[in-house]
Amino acid sequence: MDYERLFAESLEGLRRERRYRIFNEIERDAARFPRATWRSPAGSREIVIWCSNDYLGMGRHPEVINAMTETAKKVGAGAGGTRNISGNSRAIVELETELADLHGKEAGLVFTSGYVSNETGIATIAKLLPDCLILSDSGNHNSMIEGVRRSGREKVIFRHNDLAHLEELLAAAGDRPKLVVFESIYSMGGDVAPIGEICKLAETYGAMTYLDEVHAVGMYGTRGAGIAERDGVMNCVDVIEGTLGKAFGVVGGYISGKRVVIDAVRSFAPGFIFTTALPPAVAAAASASIRHLKNSSLERQQQQAQVKKTKAALVRARLPLMPTDTHIIPVMVNEAGACKAASDMLLTEHGIYIQPINFPTVTRGTERLRITPTPFHDELLIAHLVKALTEVWMKLDLPFVSDRPAQAAE
Repeated sequence: MDYERLFAESLEGLRRERRYRIFNEIERDAARFPRATWRSPAGSREIVIWCSNDYLGMGRHPEVINAMTETAKKVGAGAGGTRNISGNSRAIVELETELADLHGKEAGLVFTSGYVSNETGIATIAKLLPDCLILSDSGNHNSMIEGVRRSGREKVIFRHNDLAHLEELLAAAGDRPKLVVFESIYSMGGDVAPIGEICKLAETYGAMTYLDEVHAVGMYGTRGAGIAERDGVMNCVDVIEGTLGKAFGVVGGYISGKRVVIDAVRSFAPGFIFTTALPPAVAAAASASIRHLKNSSLERQQQQAQVKKTKAALVRARLPLMPTDTHIIPVMVNEAGACKAASDMLLTEHGIYIQPINFPTVTRGTERLRITPTPFHDELLIAHLVKALTEVWMKLDLPFVSDRPAQAAE
């Protein structure tokens, strides 16, 4: 059996579909973010990052860096093993307290990534509920889909943000245990879930709710707890999941909720029990970031201002934006090859880094460039972005808004 040939054929299929992923070597400049150095095959050059999930630039914040470096000097670089074997570091205990306080919950539990917290959290909660039915939004992230799959429980998919369809499925489920899993902000479209209405339906039909706030924590609400805080419905959600690797600028994931639920996940979840803990230095940095954003709205205000300016400039240039009310700006290309070509051209000809978003992250025919301005993308950088995108659109003969057929624009 020629195993290498089989792998090579699989990779060739990705290349034919223009979905083969290229990982560019990029070194961020903490002092000059969002500027960075691209180590290209032709040599090093300065670029500007326009697609970072470090939405507020907290990965370069002096308080965050200082907390990380000082903790590493005291206790070392790593955690030494799992939390059960190597012991709970004080830094992680403090981080979980910060997270519980952030979301107004009794307890928090930290994982090594947001992917793991979703996959492990959903699977473990559903497994512990006898005959549980999981009701999952059709737009949910792969980590949530994998959590549902790994639970081994029956699932039904409700149409994206469709309350009537969700109620229909809840009513049909009867009195069995039910878990509704959904996101607050959907990362590729930037749309927002009706959290309060979903929670009301869940309460009416006796279901638990599990909310992914990874693209909202740090970004929305008085203290940066997310969309649920902004909308005043945080207390209605049973389990809130988030990440430390986006607006908080570090790495890691977590869940928060009632103490008994969190303790059950801590006690039964393989993805928690059998993996090395976050290094104390990382936990300390995350706590510093969370504390800062609980007390400072400046970063959120500045970021929202630059998002507004970027959207307005792109609209004036007649570039095809998907309308959103959040910080995520999808510019629609709608064809995989053109999307990859546009991304490559932006990087090589204009020094702008925006990764193409293709299938399976989005459905075929909805490929896009996903732009995420930070507080540090000033007016000069916005003007450069718009000029570059306009030139790329013209070179690739991509349609501007007024060029689209009337039927397609509706």
